Amino acid sequence: MDPAAVLALFDRDLREHARPDSPDAVVERTGPVVRQVSSSGQGWSGVVWSELDGTTAGAAIAEQIAHYDGLGLAFEWKLYGHDRPVDLGRRLRDAGFTAEPEETVMIAEAAALDLDARPPAGVRLVPVTDAAGAGLVAEVHREAFGGDGARVQHQLLAHLATGADTVPAVVAVTDDGTPVSAARMELVPGTRFAGLWGGGTVEGWRGRGIYRALVAHRARAAVDRGYRYLHADAMSTSRPILERLGFAPLTTTTPYAHTP
Repeated sequence: MDPAAVLALFDRDLREHARPDSPDAVVERTGPVVRQVSSSGQGWSGVVWSELDGTTAGAAIAEQIAHYDGLGLAFEWKLYGHDRPVDLGRRLRDAGFTAEPEETVMIAEAAALDLDARPPAGVRLVPVTDAAGAGLVAEVHREAFGGDGARVQHQLLAHLATGADTVPAVVAVTDDGTPVSAARMELVPGTRFAGLWGGGTVEGWRGRGIYRALVAHRARAAVDRGYRYLHADAMSTSRPILERLGFAPLTTTTPYAHTP
């Protein structure tokens, strides 16, 4: 795998030519910026790609703030480590954005991974196919990450309503039906990329191989659907697991949050 070529493909297919990640979102290109707006206010809104330099960055930042403020929406500027200008992060902070923890974009060829990893005894993986399953995913998110899980539940319900199989999700449950881990995958039609999102395990069930099994489960699904690459935004806790599975770092990403 040629990292530079894959990064260029990643930027082109998933960022510059981004597609909405939920049925109630739209992607807009305004000059050198590509952004998503969630009309419901419950989905994700933010800047996914930009092509700026020292002379254009200030005006572009001001334009995005004015646009989202006019809609009354909080939004993120998803800044990648190779984005330009090199001081774009500082410019965003100066404009009132708050930087969240940096994550590493991990990449792997799906077929090259260990696809035989299975959950531990007493745990089974259940595909999410209805509102009850979406509720279990939200429950795991509340326990694993905090918050109320409303956004991920809303997104799953919206996708389920379309009947499309572009955001398959799975829940790990114990023999008595208790949800202990969950994850989802975003399949981007017309590209070679499948994104791994939301993998989380509740405290007390970590370190037993469930996260690894969820990655393998989604990798098998991606291969079956003809996708070549898997990517994930990894925090420091999940990066070592992904590296042991065969993922490699591609770049970094830092969400810069702005509230109207």
